[in-house]
Amino acid sequence: MPRISQKVDQIRPSATIQVSMRGMELRAQGHDIVSLSTGEPDFDTPPHIREAAIEAIHNGQTRYTQVDGTPELKAAILRKFRQDNGLEFSAEQVIVSNGAKQSLFNLMTVLLNRGDEVVVPAPYWVSYPDMVKLADGQPAILAASAENDFKITARELSNTLNDSTRLLILNSPSNPTGKVYSEEGYQALGEVLAEHPKVFIACDDIYEHIYWGEAPYRTLLNVCPELADRTVIVNGVSKGYAMTGWRIGYLAGPADLVAAMRKVQGQSTSCPSSISQAAATAALNGPQDCVEEMRQAFRRRHAYLIDALSEIPGVDCPDCEGAFYAFPSFQEVIDQRQHLRDDVDLATWLLEEAGVATVPGSAFGGPGHLRLSYAASRDHLQEAIRRIRQAVENL
Repeated sequence: MPRISQKVDQIRPSATIQVSMRGMELRAQGHDIVSLSTGEPDFDTPPHIREAAIEAIHNGQTRYTQVDGTPELKAAILRKFRQDNGLEFSAEQVIVSNGAKQSLFNLMTVLLNRGDEVVVPAPYWVSYPDMVKLADGQPAILAASAENDFKITARELSNTLNDSTRLLILNSPSNPTGKVYSEEGYQALGEVLAEHPKVFIACDDIYEHIYWGEAPYRTLLNVCPELADRTVIVNGVSKGYAMTGWRIGYLAGPADLVAAMRKVQGQSTSCPSSISQAAATAALNGPQDCVEEMRQAFRRRHAYLIDALSEIPGVDCPDCEGAFYAFPSFQEVIDQRQHLRDDVDLATWLLEEAGVATVPGSAFGGPGHLRLSYAASRDHLQEAIRRIRQAVENL
């Protein structure tokens, strides 16, 4: 009898984590590795946030909190939604989890029954399809084309939804493409969703504050408030505040879904870290100039990396409006080299031979591409580009 359940046996390890671990192994062996694989800001957590955590320790805030988050943090989250997004929620509509990933996992656990379909637009964050499978659902991958700016259209969505569809995931700005849905795009999708009242929508807005588009940032509910009774918004402090290791994410949505998620979390992890919650409260309530400084730094890196990649023969790198990833196509490079079968071969070759860690696009549902994180210093980006260019020319 197999030792591992069939459910877990069908799950793939996270490609981004695998590449990061391989890079660490090579570095430990003495290899000079420039890593552009990890979706993690290279900045330190701002001082006032760290100080809030230290103060919480000194004040004895080291015990269990409410399963769904402290009243102080939930109040800060409600204020954030009101001030930043023009959205009103109540405390019963918010749950704080151990990272945005757990918020999404809890949502799928309470929402999906065996065989329910979840529409996952591709390119997608690597964990979406496997999280759906763990929740006994079926991922329905909806490929968005480069011609449509890697965003799904209303017609494509309409042709994909069916009686088994239970959930649609929208990630804007996107990991891995950095693309952002416009008001017009959301409106068109909303008109389709209005005709399918059984379909819920999860807006993964974790990169909200890393955005530099000309129009103000919008989430789906700003454009389609009539969908509020079946829409959840997922966010957190990891990306915008350089707090990945603090593991604080949150979700806002219909109270009955949140109550069900509270039950699941109560039987799995219980509350998030009390110290991390104190730090997250300080992040949301405190000065936001640190967020703007990091955003501007990412924007400058984006401008450099997009141009530098586009200058490499055979590489096509589209512009984007947010997050901290470039998602260039290397398909022409792959097609011209007989020993490279696909983007996985290319990423492996760049890591082993050029000392640059990237993530193959096929892990995101975007074959022929590589994902490069520019959550790295300008010096590291320049060195990575030098090595990639030289490697491609030598090939």
